[in-house]
Amino acid sequence: MHLSHRVTAVVAAAPLLAGVLGGCSMGGDDSGSSSRGNGSGSSSGDADVAAGKASFDNAAKPVVEGTFDSAAAAGTKVDIAIMGLRAKGRLATLNVRFTPRVPAGGPGSPNPYTLNGQRSLDTSLIDPVNLKRYVVVSDSGGKKLETDDIFTNLTNNQPAPLYYTFAAPPENVKSVDVQIGSWPTFRGIPVER
Repeated sequence: MHLSHRVTAVVAAAPLLAGVLGGCSMGGDDSGSSSRGNGSGSSSGDADVAAGKASFDNAAKPVVEGTFDSAAAAGTKVDIAIMGLRAKGRLATLNVRFTPRVPAGGPGSPNPYTLNGQRSLDTSLIDPVNLKRYVVVSDSGGKKLETDDIFTNLTNNQPAPLYYTFAAPPENVKSVDVQIGSWPTFRGIPVER
């Protein structure tokens, strides 16, 4: 039943929300090392997290990045960088970096919603192995586990982190495609585990 999958996603998201509210991330390592794209399935940071040691996602270098036109105002561009997609347990967190490039006379404090032409980003993962689209999960209160498109003001020419949490793709999925707003799809983003 479709409803049971939604309830399962909400129940699975509750521990993540508790970690976020407690000031901790649920995945990653703080050493700057990563298993990105090597398919090994683990890193030293994962062992620390499994043992209960607090850590955070620390992606200093993007997996892929691009500069795209924005509908916010004439001449506006946005740099979008995929910083990583890390699966832990039944959840996966996508970290993204937005840098608005608004010319003089454009909106002073753009938000992702404005940059996307006054439309929600509706960020999703596309699983080419299982032919599935993953949408952002919600917590037990119905709040989506993502950066808010409207209430997140960005500073012109300054990078800002955004995050989106999904049900994790199965272990056999090594990479996914990422769709963010009306911009081109990012292909082959590795799923770190």
